[in-house]
Amino acid sequence: MKGTGATVDAPTVAELRAATQPPGLLDRNSGEHWAGRLYMRRVSPYLTRLLLRTPLTPNGVTWLMILAGLLAALALSFPGLWTAFAAFAFIQLQLLLDCSDGELARWRQMGSPVGIYLDRVGHYVTEAALPIALGIRADGGWDSLGGWTTLGLICSVFVLLKMSQAALVHVARAEAGRPLLKDTAAVAAPRASGLRRVRRALGFVPFFRAFVAVEATLLALAAAVFDAVLGELAGTRGLLLALVPLSVVIAAGRLFAILASDRLR
Repeated sequence: MKGTGATVDAPTVAELRAATQPPGLLDRNSGEHWAGRLYMRRVSPYLTRLLLRTPLTPNGVTWLMILAGLLAALALSFPGLWTAFAAFAFIQLQLLLDCSDGELARWRQMGSPVGIYLDRVGHYVTEAALPIALGIRADGGWDSLGGWTTLGLICSVFVLLKMSQAALVHVARAEAGRPLLKDTAAVAAPRASGLRRVRRALGFVPFFRAFVAVEATLLALAAAVFDAVLGELAGTRGLLLALVPLSVVIAAGRLFAILASDRLR
C-alpha cells in the first residue's frame, strides 16, 4: 500500500483513492448510494487519510456511523425546522463515515465479517429508527406520545421487513449451498420481460427509496419547512400518513421482486 512520497500511515489522497475505491465499487446495484457516487466518495478519502493518523479501527469508525444514525433519529424526534436539518446533517455524516470505514479497512487490510455485520446493523437501526422519530415528531415530541408514534412504529416494522428480505436472500442461498450473488441490476431484474419493463418504469419514480436514510431525512426536512410555513405539524403528519401504506406496498413488492428474479436460483 506504500506509494511514491508516502508512507503506510500517510498516503496521498490519490493513493488512497486508487487503493480503497477499486473498480466496481461504485457500480454496485444496491451497495452504493447515489450520493456516494455523486459526491461522498470524492470527499471520503480526505477523512480516511485523517483517520489513518488516529488509533481508530475500521470497526470503531463503523460504531461512530451507527451513533450518527441514532443522533439523526433523536434530532428528528423533536419538532422544529433546525432539528430536521440536524437530522439530515447527521445522516450525511453517517454516509461519510460509512464510506471511510470500508476505505480504512481496505487500506489496512482489516476487512472482517464483524465489520460487515456492524455495517448492516447500522443501516437497519437507522432506517428503522427514522420512521419512529417521525411519529414522535408528529405527536409533538416526547412529552405527548400518542397515535402518530404508533403509526411510526408500524411503519418501522415494515421497513425492517423490507430490509431483512434482501439479507434473507443471502441466508437462503448459503443454507442451500449456493454461491454468493453479484450485486448487479441484471441479477435483481425480474425474469419476465413484462415485469422488467414495469421495473424500469418504476425506476423513474423511485418512491421505494423513501425509507433510505438520506431520502427519508430530505423528505422530513421538506415536511418541516411546510410545518414552519403553516405554523403546525400538517407537513410531518401528512408525510407519515403517506409513508405507512407505502411501507406496506414496498415490503410486499420486495418479496414479489425477489421471487420473480434469479436471486434464489
